[in-house]
Amino acid sequence: MPRTPAPRPSASAALDARVALLRRAAHAEPRLEGVLLYGSWTTGEADAYSDIEAYLFLGEGHAETFDGPGFLRALGRPALAHTNQFGILAVVFEDDLMRGEFHFEEAGAGIAAVEGWQGMVHLPDPDAAVLLDRTGRLTEAAARLTAPLAPEPVESAAHLTGELANWTLMLAHLLTRREDARAHNLLHAMVAPLQLKLCRLLRGTTDHWLTPSRAAERDLPAADLARYTATTAPLEAAALRAAARASWQWSRELAAEAHGRWGTPVPEALHARIAGLLARD
Repeated sequence: MPRTPAPRPSASAALDARVALLRRAAHAEPRLEGVLLYGSWTTGEADAYSDIEAYLFLGEGHAETFDGPGFLRALGRPALAHTNQFGILAVVFEDDLMRGEFHFEEAGAGIAAVEGWQGMVHLPDPDAAVLLDRTGRLTEAAARLTAPLAPEPVESAAHLTGELANWTLMLAHLLTRREDARAHNLLHAMVAPLQLKLCRLLRGTTDHWLTPSRAAERDLPAADLARYTATTAPLEAAALRAAARASWQWSRELAAEAHGRWGTPVPEALHARIAGLLARD
């Protein structure tokens, strides 16, 4: 029998209403075997700007022919519906501009893969996250995701220390080559998330490990936020180079702190050479 979990109120009445519409539409669609929500609604962090994100598992033979955009019209008229670069159906609902991300997968392989999400997806209340389960398999798999898996500190710190040296060396080369736009993107899109991860690891605030900038204002001390701020810059040569030097100095201090705590290796000679490259005008 299809299971119908009790409604779970959040800080977003609009999102609650859309979740209710998805639950109703899913139960009325016999080709669906299961529906699993993920994201901020399931972790209790949803607000008025949150998205609706779900996996929809289809019975055998229906995954290739199911009209996902047509089904989702039960949730509201779409202003946009397209398959994004990750193969996910991305939707923007016209009435309130709420975003949605929907994965349509074959139930057999898709549900079997759910328990392998440990450490990537956290469902503190799987009963609320499972909107539909006609067989019981999805509920069993989701129950394995109740506890977040904190990253192992020594291995993670060593990996991040290496990554920061690697990408910052590339940053130094780009700046020397005067590819400022590319360097600007690398600094903010690649280096900064690695720094925030290492910082979170050291501060013991790894709940937002996969998106380390999320809730950083709440999770990290003001001194760390100030260091992060110093690594940001407009696309202007002098400011960008100053930010790159500040970024590498912070990376080196974080790596040294990790070394002092866990004994993770720090290639000091390489670090010094990277600093020398960044010191050039």
